[in-house]
Amino acid sequence: MQETFLERMSDDVAEQILNSWLFWARDEQLPPPGDWRTWLFLGGRGAGKTRAGAEWIADGVAHGGLKRVALLGATFSDVRAVMIEGESGLMRVLDTATYEPSNQRIKWPNGAVATVLSAEEPDGIRGHQFDAAWGDEFCKWADPQAALDMLRMALRIGRRPRMLLTTTPRNIAALKTLMAVKSTVVTKSTTAQNAPNLADGFVADLEAFYKGTRLGRQELEAEIIADAEGALWRRDWIERGRVFEAPALTRIAVAVDPPATQTGAECGIVVAGRGKDDRGYVLADRSQGGLTPHGWAERVAAAFHAFQADCVVAEVNQGGDMVKAVLFDAGTNLPVRGVRAMRGKKSRAEPISYLYEAGRVHHVGVFPELEDQLCNYDGKGQSPDRLDALVWALSELFPTEARAVPRARST
Repeated sequence: MQETFLERMSDDVAEQILNSWLFWARDEQLPPPGDWRTWLFLGGRGAGKTRAGAEWIADGVAHGGLKRVALLGATFSDVRAVMIEGESGLMRVLDTATYEPSNQRIKWPNGAVATVLSAEEPDGIRGHQFDAAWGDEFCKWADPQAALDMLRMALRIGRRPRMLLTTTPRNIAALKTLMAVKSTVVTKSTTAQNAPNLADGFVADLEAFYKGTRLGRQELEAEIIADAEGALWRRDWIERGRVFEAPALTRIAVAVDPPATQTGAECGIVVAGRGKDDRGYVLADRSQGGLTPHGWAERVAAAFHAFQADCVVAEVNQGGDMVKAVLFDAGTNLPVRGVRAMRGKKSRAEPISYLYEAGRVHHVGVFPELEDQLCNYDGKGQSPDRLDALVWALSELFPTEARAVPRARST
């Protein structure tokens, strides 16, 4: 219908409309009506969240009188790679603004300035004053509540300061609290709704794998998924134990769950330590898909050296000897401890989940993909790669607890 409408226009008018965001945007991508303070845009992967944020800022500066804007992402590099220079980022929709990476800002000829900020450093927001803010992937932030609190306090100039938060939802307390605030307005978009702007076959391929699954409902349908019934982990265990700095550690292990295929499948790589306080600390999730054996070996070695680990842990009957050979071929000479699975995956995972339940394991920061796997695994079927790597790392650090006989869970 839109294409037919354009065919009847003169070339000049058609070009103007062709470049008009208001003409092509879906309703959920446009600012909602009303006197809201926060616009929360929940969207699946590729649902058009970034474009909506970029266009909202660009229009606000051009026509809404915005002068001081905050751009807040999970990290500085995320802001630059996605919000500014990404395929749907600000520099794709701006004609006259100048991006100054060294100064971490965008400047417009009319004097407006957008400042780049990182949610990793909530205190870095202090002292700033803004009339608008765009925060991307809110549920991925290290401490979303702390960063949001600081951002709210910085929105104190202009006629009607507002913020837009774009994110794929996760079942976290900060998101649910934000949604309950009266001044928050929520719009939502699924991945499929933005299919015309995505690569041919992208949506169909993902739906073939994930449609109807918990992961698909979250990542494609933008649903907030509660913990799976019977899951071995619960989000409140993780949330209450979350810290942002580890104490002195007595041992550190890097566990690897290598993919069975040469490329494509995810390689689980998790770093964990045991503190002098006899508690476990999950330090990093370096898992990644699409790596060659040489690629994941280099990634394991980099994690080992970055955290000054004591050993690399790998399951012998699922590639432990292969891990040693691959690491050696990659030019590393790391101490690899082979472990043999004598029990089923659920029996191995349960004692580690009990450590979480008892408050003895802390995540140092936020690891969204790992945490989703933990809270979705009910012990049935294949356990995910990140989860497997985590279980092996903590089993190495807590050998007595890891050998505990599974018991009935508390209710």
